[in-house]
Amino acid sequence: MFGSHLSIAGGMHKALLAAETLGMSTVQVFTKNQAQWATPPLADDVVANWASHRDRLKFAQTVSHDSYLINLASQDDALWNKSIDTFQEELRRCLVLGIPYLVTHPGAHLGAGEDVGLIRVAKALDIVHSRIKPGGVTTCLEITAGQGSSLGYKLEHLATIIEKVKTPDRLAVCLDTAHLFAAGYDFRGRKYAAFMKELDKTIGIDRVKVWHLNDSKKDLGSRVDRHEHIGIGKIGLDGFKPIVRDKAFANVPKILETAKEKHESGRDWDAVNLEVLQGLMKSSG
Repeated sequence: MFGSHLSIAGGMHKALLAAETLGMSTVQVFTKNQAQWATPPLADDVVANWASHRDRLKFAQTVSHDSYLINLASQDDALWNKSIDTFQEELRRCLVLGIPYLVTHPGAHLGAGEDVGLIRVAKALDIVHSRIKPGGVTTCLEITAGQGSSLGYKLEHLATIIEKVKTPDRLAVCLDTAHLFAAGYDFRGRKYAAFMKELDKTIGIDRVKVWHLNDSKKDLGSRVDRHEHIGIGKIGLDGFKPIVRDKAFANVPKILETAKEKHESGRDWDAVNLEVLQGLMKSSG
């Protein structure tokens, strides 16, 4: 199940139409301007158009990514509360739109320390979940590259948050290949089995509800987040082949977050990347 993060410019349903044109079977979107705190209400026609095309395309497992402004690990009470309120509205928008997965970065501790930051994230999620009844949307904690004081670059970080919240059944995990690689996890080729064993022991394979498939411009363990097109980065095709062939993830959305630009052939890189991933599912070896 492949998709891409696509633009909602001109209407949220435009992302669904773009995914259809590209031959994809799911999509990831922002439900608002991710660079602004403002959260305008969803107009009835926006919701209706989204639902109509989603149902027509049978896109049951769509994904949203929250605003990058949100920091649920912040020690600044004003920013922390603003982040909680905004994340709550992101969750509500997903409920209204029928988007089952909301991906979020755990946040940055900004010098307070990882343990303190992880506790802060868990408390923030507890507040949000106490305000919104369960059912309909799962919060997916995304693995990060570990730049600066960002949390979530260790599987153990995500496991700790899940362990500390009051309703762990409302949380899942999003694995980004570029982030994993930058954080030091090597899942290429024959190393995939060992990685999966570690993943299952730490978090549980069933907890993975979304993949972000991105190659990396930077080296293994670089702690730098720079996405590259599939197969031409430092990860290479051997890193993606076992993921797309793994039956455990057959029905898990796999989202491209690579640059929106044209391939030398004139085609959209999204179409090229999709073709590469589909080819890996079919190739021998």
